[in-house]
Amino acid sequence: MKFIKTPVKGMLDMLPSDMRLREHVLSMIKKSYGAYGFMQIETPIVEHIENLTSKQGGDNEKLIFKVMKRGADLQRAIDKGTGEYADNGLRYDLTVPLARYYACNRDKLPTPFKALQMGNVYRADNPQKGRFRQFTQCDIDILGDGSSLAEIELITATAAMLTQIFAEINISRFTIHLNDRQILSAVALAAGFAQEEIGSVLISLDKFDKIGLDGIQQELLENGYDAQVVEKYLAVYRAVKEGITIEEFCAGISEEILPGKVIENLSEILGCVRPMLADGVKIVFDPTLVRGMGYYTGPIFEITMDDYNFSIAGGGRYDKMIGKFSGQDVAAAGFSIGFERIITILKDHMQGSYKLENATAFLIDKRVSSQRKTEIIARAMELRRQGMVATVLPMAKNVGHQIELLEAEGFTGFEKVYE
Repeated sequence: MKFIKTPVKGMLDMLPSDMRLREHVLSMIKKSYGAYGFMQIETPIVEHIENLTSKQGGDNEKLIFKVMKRGADLQRAIDKGTGEYADNGLRYDLTVPLARYYACNRDKLPTPFKALQMGNVYRADNPQKGRFRQFTQCDIDILGDGSSLAEIELITATAAMLTQIFAEINISRFTIHLNDRQILSAVALAAGFAQEEIGSVLISLDKFDKIGLDGIQQELLENGYDAQVVEKYLAVYRAVKEGITIEEFCAGISEEILPGKVIENLSEILGCVRPMLADGVKIVFDPTLVRGMGYYTGPIFEITMDDYNFSIAGGGRYDKMIGKFSGQDVAAAGFSIGFERIITILKDHMQGSYKLENATAFLIDKRVSSQRKTEIIARAMELRRQGMVATVLPMAKNVGHQIELLEAEGFTGFEKVYE
Protein backbone atom coordinates (compact mmCIF):
# COMPACT_ATOMS: atom_id res chain seq x y z
CA MET A 1 0.00 0.00 0.00
CA LYS A 2 1.35 3.41 -0.99
CA PHE A 3 1.22 6.11 1.65
CA ILE A 4 0.03 9.62 0.66
CA LYS A 5 2.03 12.48 2.15
CA THR A 6 -0.36 15.34 1.32
CA PRO A 7 -3.36 16.12 3.58
CA VAL A 8 -6.92 15.24 2.62
CA LYS A 9 -8.46 17.76 0.20
CA GLY A 10 -9.87 20.75 2.03
CA MET A 11 -7.77 20.15 5.15
CA LEU A 12 -4.44 21.78 5.98
CA ASP A 13 -1.16 20.95 7.68
CA MET A 14 -0.16 23.82 9.96
CA LEU A 15 3.46 24.97 10.03
CA PRO A 16 4.88 26.42 13.28
CA SER A 17 4.48 29.97 11.94
CA ASP A 18 0.82 29.20 11.10
CA MET A 19 0.20 27.94 14.62
CA ARG A 20 1.85 30.97 16.21
CA LEU A 21 -0.46 33.29 14.27
CA ARG A 22 -3.53 31.19 15.02
CA GLU A 23 -2.77 30.94 18.73
CA HIS A 24 -2.10 34.69 18.86
CA VAL A 25 -5.48 35.46 17.28
CA LEU A 26 -7.29 32.90 19.45
CA SER A 27 -5.79 34.46 22.58
CA MET A 28 -6.98 37.91 21.43
CA ILE A 29 -10.48 36.53 20.85
CA LYS A 30 -10.58 34.88 24.29
CA LYS A 31 -9.39 38.02 26.04
CA SER A 32 -11.68 40.37 24.14
CA TYR A 33 -14.82 38.27 24.59
CA GLY A 34 -13.86 37.45 28.18
CA ALA A 35 -14.00 41.17 28.98
CA TYR A 36 -17.70 41.06 28.03
CA GLY A 37 -18.40 38.20 30.43
CA PHE A 38 -18.51 35.33 27.94
CA MET A 39 -17.51 31.98 29.52
CA GLN A 40 -15.64 29.35 27.54
CA ILE A 41 -17.17 25.89 27.12
CA GLU A 42 -16.42 22.88 24.93
CA THR A 43 -18.62 20.35 23.13
CA PRO A 44 -17.63 17.08 21.36
CA ILE A 45 -16.84 17.16 17.64
CA VAL A 46 -19.10 14.10 17.18
CA GLU A 47 -22.86 14.64 17.46
CA HIS A 48 -25.91 12.38 17.22
CA ILE A 49 -26.97 12.13 13.57
CA GLU A 50 -30.56 12.95 14.60
CA ASN A 51 -29.42 16.33 15.93
CA LEU A 52 -27.42 17.14 12.80
CA THR A 53 -30.25 16.23 10.41
CA SER A 54 -33.07 18.04 12.21
CA LYS A 55 -33.66 20.55 9.36
CA GLN A 56 -32.10 23.31 11.47
CA GLY A 57 -28.80 23.65 9.64
CA GLY A 58 -29.92 24.67 6.14
CA ASP A 59 -27.68 23.51 3.31
CA ASN A 60 -25.02 22.45 5.82
CA GLU A 61 -27.04 19.31 6.46
CA LYS A 62 -26.06 18.20 2.95
CA LEU A 63 -22.39 18.48 3.93
CA ILE A 64 -22.24 16.20 6.97
CA PHE A 65 -19.31 13.85 7.42
CA LYS A 66 -21.26 10.85 8.69
CA VAL A 67 -19.86 8.27 11.11
CA MET A 68 -21.01 4.75 10.28
CA LYS A 69 -22.47 2.41 12.85
CA ARG A 70 -20.11 -0.26 14.05
CA GLY A 71 -20.10 -4.01 14.60
CA ALA A 72 -23.46 -5.65 15.11
CA ASP A 73 -25.33 -2.34 14.82
CA LEU A 74 -23.95 -1.84 11.32
CA GLN A 75 -24.77 -5.40 10.30
CA ARG A 76 -28.37 -5.00 11.49
CA ALA A 77 -28.67 -1.76 9.48
CA ILE A 78 -27.32 -3.52 6.38
CA ASP A 79 -29.75 -6.41 6.86
CA LYS A 80 -32.70 -3.99 7.11
CA GLY A 81 -31.66 -2.43 3.80
CA THR A 82 -32.94 1.05 4.74
CA GLY A 83 -29.65 2.81 3.95
CA GLU A 84 -29.46 4.22 7.50
CA TYR A 85 -25.89 3.25 8.22
CA ALA A 86 -24.78 6.26 10.31
CA ASP A 87 -25.56 6.96 13.95
CA ASN A 88 -23.25 9.94 14.46
CA GLY A 89 -21.66 12.72 12.45
CA LEU A 90 -18.97 15.38 12.72
CA ARG A 91 -20.47 18.71 13.77
CA TYR A 92 -20.89 21.20 10.90
CA ASP A 93 -21.20 24.19 13.25
CA LEU A 94 -21.14 24.95 16.97
CA THR A 95 -24.75 26.11 17.38
CA VAL A 96 -26.55 22.76 17.22
CA PRO A 97 -24.13 21.22 19.77
CA LEU A 98 -24.58 24.29 22.00
CA ALA A 99 -28.36 23.85 22.02
CA ARG A 100 -27.96 20.23 23.12
CA TYR A 101 -25.32 21.24 25.68
CA TYR A 102 -27.55 23.91 27.23
CA ALA A 103 -30.59 21.62 27.37
CA CYS A 104 -28.43 19.04 29.18
CA ASN A 105 -26.61 21.41 31.58
CA ARG A 106 -29.04 24.28 32.08
CA ASP A 107 -29.42 23.76 35.84
CA LYS A 108 -25.65 24.23 36.32
CA LEU A 109 -25.42 27.49 34.36
CA PRO A 110 -26.31 31.14 35.17
CA THR A 111 -29.20 32.87 33.41
CA PRO A 112 -28.74 34.52 31.01
CA PHE A 113 -25.73 32.42 30.03
CA LYS A 114 -23.02 33.98 27.85
CA ALA A 115 -21.11 31.17 26.14
CA LEU A 116 -17.84 31.23 24.19
CA GLN A 117 -16.90 28.23 22.03
CA MET A 118 -13.81 27.75 19.89
CA GLY A 119 -13.17 24.55 18.00
CA ASN A 120 -13.00 22.67 14.72
CA VAL A 121 -16.08 21.96 12.61
CA TYR A 122 -16.35 19.81 9.49
CA ARG A 123 -18.21 20.18 6.19
CA ALA A 124 -17.90 18.02 3.07
CA ASP A 125 -17.73 21.21 1.03
CA ASN A 126 -15.99 22.27 -2.18
CA PRO A 127 -12.74 23.85 -0.91
CA GLN A 128 -11.75 27.35 -2.07
CA LYS A 129 -9.87 30.36 -0.71
CA GLY A 130 -10.89 30.87 2.91
CA ARG A 131 -13.21 27.84 2.77
CA PHE A 132 -12.11 24.42 4.01
CA ARG A 133 -13.55 21.04 5.01
CA GLN A 134 -12.01 21.26 8.48
CA PHE A 135 -11.92 24.72 9.98
CA THR A 136 -12.02 26.54 13.28
CA GLN A 137 -15.09 28.44 14.38
CA CYS A 138 -15.33 30.91 17.26
CA ASP A 139 -18.86 31.48 18.56
CA ILE A 140 -20.41 33.62 21.24
CA ASP A 141 -24.01 33.02 22.30
CA ILE A 142 -26.38 34.49 24.87
CA LEU A 143 -29.00 32.05 26.13
CA GLY A 144 -31.99 33.07 28.21
CA ASP A 145 -32.24 36.74 27.14
CA GLY A 146 -35.16 37.57 24.84
CA SER A 147 -34.50 41.32 24.80
CA SER A 148 -32.58 43.34 22.24
CA LEU A 149 -29.77 43.65 24.78
CA ALA A 150 -28.52 40.21 23.66
CA GLU A 151 -28.06 41.32 20.04
CA ILE A 152 -26.53 44.62 21.14
CA GLU A 153 -23.95 42.81 23.30
CA LEU A 154 -23.14 40.24 20.60
CA ILE A 155 -22.62 42.81 17.87
CA THR A 156 -20.74 45.29 20.05
CA ALA A 157 -18.41 42.62 21.45
CA THR A 158 -17.66 41.19 18.01
CA ALA A 159 -17.05 44.59 16.44
CA ALA A 160 -14.63 45.50 19.25
CA MET A 161 -12.78 42.20 18.91
CA LEU A 162 -12.41 42.49 15.11
CA THR A 163 -11.31 46.13 15.42
CA GLN A 164 -8.53 45.03 17.76
CA ILE A 165 -7.38 42.17 15.51
CA PHE A 166 -7.41 44.14 12.26
CA ALA A 167 -5.59 47.07 13.86
CA GLU A 168 -2.47 44.89 13.69
CA ILE A 169 -2.57 45.11 9.89
CA ASN A 170 -3.82 48.72 9.78
CA ILE A 171 -7.36 47.84 8.65
CA SER A 172 -10.14 49.78 10.36
CA ARG A 173 -13.06 49.46 7.93
CA PHE A 174 -15.73 46.76 7.88
CA THR A 175 -19.52 46.72 7.64
CA ILE A 176 -22.12 45.08 9.88
CA HIS A 177 -25.31 44.14 7.98
CA LEU A 178 -28.55 43.84 9.97
CA ASN A 179 -31.97 42.40 9.11
CA ASP A 180 -34.76 40.32 10.69
CA ARG A 181 -36.18 36.99 9.54
CA GLN A 182 -39.66 38.22 10.48
CA ILE A 183 -39.27 41.13 8.05
CA LEU A 184 -38.12 38.72 5.33
CA SER A 185 -41.15 36.50 5.94
CA ALA A 186 -43.54 39.45 6.02
CA VAL A 187 -42.36 40.73 2.62
CA ALA A 188 -42.95 37.29 1.10
CA LEU A 189 -46.40 36.96 2.69
CA ALA A 190 -47.42 40.46 1.59
CA ALA A 191 -46.49 39.57 -2.00
CA GLY A 192 -48.78 36.54 -1.95
CA PHE A 193 -46.53 33.59 -1.10
CA ALA A 194 -47.99 30.99 1.26
CA GLN A 195 -46.44 30.47 4.69
CA GLU A 196 -45.08 27.05 3.73
CA GLU A 197 -43.37 28.53 0.65
CA ILE A 198 -41.33 31.13 2.53
CA GLY A 199 -38.38 28.85 3.29
CA SER A 200 -37.86 28.03 -0.38
CA VAL A 201 -38.28 31.67 -1.43
CA LEU A 202 -35.67 32.84 1.07
CA ILE A 203 -33.21 30.23 -0.18
CA SER A 204 -33.42 31.97 -3.57
CA LEU A 205 -33.18 35.48 -2.08
CA ASP A 206 -30.08 34.37 -0.16
CA LYS A 207 -28.29 34.15 -3.54
CA PHE A 208 -28.72 37.89 -4.20
CA ASP A 209 -24.97 38.62 -4.05
CA LYS A 210 -24.25 35.84 -6.56
CA ILE A 211 -27.07 35.99 -9.12
CA GLY A 212 -28.82 39.34 -8.53
CA LEU A 213 -32.56 40.01 -8.62
CA ASP A 214 -32.89 38.85 -12.25
CA GLY A 215 -31.33 35.52 -11.34
CA ILE A 216 -33.62 35.20 -8.33
CA GLN A 217 -36.64 35.91 -10.52
CA GLN A 218 -35.62 33.21 -12.98
CA GLU A 219 -35.07 30.69 -10.18
CA LEU A 220 -38.42 31.41 -8.52
CA LEU A 221 -40.24 31.04 -11.85
CA GLU A 222 -38.42 27.79 -12.56
CA ASN A 223 -39.55 26.56 -9.16
CA GLY A 224 -43.15 27.03 -10.32
CA TYR A 225 -44.21 30.14 -8.42
CA ASP A 226 -46.84 32.48 -9.88
CA ALA A 227 -45.26 35.14 -12.11
CA GLN A 228 -47.38 37.98 -10.67
CA VAL A 229 -46.51 37.03 -7.10
CA VAL A 230 -42.82 36.82 -8.00
CA GLU A 231 -42.89 40.23 -9.70
CA LYS A 232 -44.70 41.85 -6.77
CA TYR A 233 -42.20 40.31 -4.37
CA LEU A 234 -39.09 41.40 -6.26
CA ALA A 235 -40.49 44.89 -6.89
CA VAL A 236 -40.01 45.55 -3.18
CA TYR A 237 -36.30 44.78 -3.48
CA ARG A 238 -35.87 46.58 -6.81
CA ALA A 239 -37.06 49.76 -5.09
CA VAL A 240 -34.38 49.56 -2.38
CA LYS A 241 -31.97 52.51 -2.41
CA GLU A 242 -28.66 52.73 -0.57
CA GLY A 243 -29.18 53.95 2.98
CA ILE A 244 -32.84 52.90 3.16
CA THR A 245 -34.12 52.84 6.73
CA ILE A 246 -35.98 49.98 8.39
CA GLU A 247 -39.12 52.12 8.63
CA GLU A 248 -38.99 53.09 4.94
CA PHE A 249 -38.56 49.50 3.77
CA CYS A 250 -41.39 48.19 5.97
CA ALA A 251 -43.81 51.08 5.33
CA GLY A 252 -46.03 49.12 2.94
CA ILE A 253 -46.39 46.00 5.11
CA SER A 254 -49.53 45.53 7.21
CA GLU A 255 -49.04 45.30 10.98
CA GLU A 256 -51.12 42.12 10.90
CA ILE A 257 -48.24 40.52 8.98
CA LEU A 258 -45.38 42.42 10.64
CA PRO A 259 -45.97 43.64 14.22
CA GLY A 260 -44.58 47.09 14.91
CA LYS A 261 -42.47 45.76 17.79
CA VAL A 262 -40.29 43.90 15.26
CA ILE A 263 -39.38 47.19 13.57
CA GLU A 264 -38.91 48.92 16.94
CA ASN A 265 -36.64 46.13 18.18
CA LEU A 266 -34.40 46.19 15.10
CA SER A 267 -34.24 49.99 15.18
CA GLU A 268 -33.20 49.87 18.84
CA ILE A 269 -30.37 47.44 18.05
CA LEU A 270 -29.16 49.68 15.24
CA GLY A 271 -29.39 52.83 17.33
CA CYS A 272 -27.62 51.39 20.39
CA VAL A 273 -24.78 49.70 18.51
CA ARG A 274 -23.87 52.54 16.15
CA PRO A 275 -22.39 54.89 18.82
CA MET A 276 -20.28 52.01 20.21
CA LEU A 277 -18.40 51.34 16.96
CA ALA A 278 -14.87 52.48 16.19
CA ASP A 279 -14.15 54.90 13.36
CA GLY A 280 -14.41 53.14 10.01
CA VAL A 281 -16.89 50.50 11.21
CA LYS A 282 -20.43 50.82 9.81
CA ILE A 283 -23.71 49.16 10.71
CA VAL A 284 -26.46 49.22 8.06
CA PHE A 285 -29.93 47.83 7.57
CA ASP A 286 -29.65 45.29 4.73
CA PRO A 287 -33.08 44.06 3.52
CA THR A 288 -31.49 41.38 1.30
CA LEU A 289 -29.57 39.71 4.15
CA VAL A 290 -31.05 36.23 4.72
CA ARG A 291 -28.53 33.92 6.45
CA GLY A 292 -29.08 30.37 5.24
CA MET A 293 -29.68 28.57 8.52
CA GLY A 294 -33.27 27.47 9.02
CA TYR A 295 -33.15 27.97 12.77
CA TYR A 296 -33.10 31.80 12.81
CA THR A 297 -36.28 33.37 14.20
CA GLY A 298 -35.55 37.10 14.57
CA PRO A 299 -32.72 39.60 14.03
CA ILE A 300 -29.83 38.37 11.86
CA PHE A 301 -26.46 39.99 11.23
CA GLU A 302 -23.35 39.55 9.12
CA ILE A 303 -19.98 41.31 8.76
CA THR A 304 -18.23 41.95 5.44
CA MET A 305 -15.05 43.67 4.32
CA ASP A 306 -14.33 45.49 1.08
CA ASP A 307 -12.20 43.52 -1.42
CA TYR A 308 -13.33 40.14 -0.07
CA ASN A 309 -16.23 38.16 -1.54
CA PHE A 310 -17.08 36.38 1.70
CA SER A 311 -18.47 37.35 5.08
CA ILE A 312 -16.18 37.16 8.10
CA ALA A 313 -18.84 36.73 10.78
CA GLY A 314 -22.55 36.05 10.98
CA GLY A 315 -25.30 35.16 13.39
CA GLY A 316 -28.75 35.90 14.69
CA ARG A 317 -31.56 34.93 17.03
CA TYR A 318 -32.72 31.29 17.22
CA ASP A 319 -35.38 31.09 19.95
CA LYS A 320 -36.87 27.75 18.89
CA MET A 321 -33.83 25.46 18.73
CA ILE A 322 -33.17 24.63 22.39
CA GLY A 323 -36.83 23.75 22.89
CA LYS A 324 -36.42 20.91 20.40
CA PHE A 325 -34.05 19.31 22.91
CA SER A 326 -35.68 20.28 26.21
CA GLY A 327 -39.36 20.67 25.30
CA GLN A 328 -39.30 24.30 26.46
CA ASP A 329 -38.28 27.21 24.24
CA VAL A 330 -35.34 29.30 25.43
CA ALA A 331 -34.44 32.72 24.03
CA ALA A 332 -31.09 32.44 22.24
CA ALA A 333 -28.89 34.54 19.97
CA GLY A 334 -25.35 34.05 18.74
CA PHE A 335 -22.52 35.32 16.55
CA SER A 336 -20.12 33.01 14.71
CA ILE A 337 -16.68 34.25 13.64
CA GLY A 338 -15.14 33.02 10.40
CA PHE A 339 -11.79 32.32 12.01
CA GLU A 340 -10.16 30.83 8.90
CA ARG A 341 -11.28 33.80 6.82
CA ILE A 342 -9.83 36.21 9.36
CA ILE A 343 -6.53 34.30 9.22
CA THR A 344 -6.64 34.52 5.41
CA ILE A 345 -7.06 38.32 5.57
CA LEU A 346 -4.25 38.69 8.11
CA LYS A 347 -1.87 36.65 5.94
CA ASP A 348 -2.78 38.70 2.87
CA HIS A 349 -1.69 41.89 4.64
CA MET A 350 1.19 40.70 6.79
CA GLN A 351 4.84 41.26 5.93
CA GLY A 352 6.39 37.81 6.28
CA SER A 353 5.25 35.17 8.74
CA TYR A 354 4.33 35.51 12.40
CA LYS A 355 7.70 34.82 14.07
CA LEU A 356 9.07 34.00 17.50
CA GLU A 357 10.45 36.86 19.57
CA ASN A 358 13.50 36.89 21.85
CA ALA A 359 14.53 33.43 20.66
CA THR A 360 18.04 31.95 21.04
CA ALA A 361 19.37 28.65 19.69
CA PHE A 362 22.33 26.75 21.16
CA LEU A 363 23.79 24.40 18.55
CA ILE A 364 25.93 21.69 20.15
CA ASP A 365 28.60 19.77 18.30
CA LYS A 366 28.42 15.98 18.74
CA ARG A 367 31.89 15.88 20.38
CA VAL A 368 30.90 18.19 23.26
CA SER A 369 31.31 16.62 26.72
CA SER A 370 28.44 15.87 29.09
CA GLN A 371 29.66 18.53 31.52
CA ARG A 372 29.65 21.19 28.79
CA LYS A 373 26.15 20.10 27.66
CA THR A 374 24.95 20.51 31.25
CA GLU A 375 26.38 24.05 31.34
CA ILE A 376 24.60 25.00 28.08
CA ILE A 377 21.28 23.50 29.23
CA ALA A 378 21.57 25.50 32.47
CA ARG A 379 22.13 28.72 30.47
CA ALA A 380 19.08 27.94 28.35
CA MET A 381 17.01 27.40 31.50
CA GLU A 382 18.08 30.80 32.81
CA LEU A 383 16.97 32.51 29.58
CA ARG A 384 13.57 30.76 29.84
CA ARG A 385 13.18 31.99 33.43
CA GLN A 386 13.69 35.50 32.04
CA GLY A 387 10.78 34.99 29.65
CA MET A 388 12.83 34.26 26.53
CA VAL A 389 12.68 31.32 24.13
CA ALA A 390 15.72 29.07 24.18
CA THR A 391 16.28 25.80 22.36
CA VAL A 392 19.18 23.38 22.60
CA LEU A 393 19.83 21.39 19.43
CA PRO A 394 22.46 19.07 18.01
CA MET A 395 24.51 20.88 15.38
CA ALA A 396 23.69 19.74 11.84
CA LYS A 397 26.38 18.93 9.29
CA ASN A 398 25.19 21.87 7.19
CA VAL A 399 24.98 24.31 10.08
CA GLY A 400 24.47 27.28 7.75
CA HIS A 401 21.25 25.80 6.37
CA GLN A 402 20.16 24.86 9.89
CA ILE A 403 20.54 28.49 10.97
CA GLU A 404 18.64 29.75 7.91
CA LEU A 405 15.63 27.59 8.80
CA LEU A 406 15.74 28.71 12.43
CA GLU A 407 15.98 32.36 11.37
CA ALA A 408 12.85 31.86 9.26
CA GLU A 409 11.05 30.89 12.47
CA GLY A 410 12.28 34.02 14.28
CA PHE A 411 15.45 32.91 16.07
CA THR A 412 17.90 35.79 16.23
CA GLY A 413 20.51 34.58 18.73
CA PHE A 414 22.80 31.66 17.91
CA GLU A 415 25.64 30.08 19.81
CA LYS A 416 27.66 27.26 18.29
CA VAL A 417 29.13 25.04 21.00
CA TYR A 418 32.19 22.96 20.16
CA GLU A 419 34.32 20.62 22.26
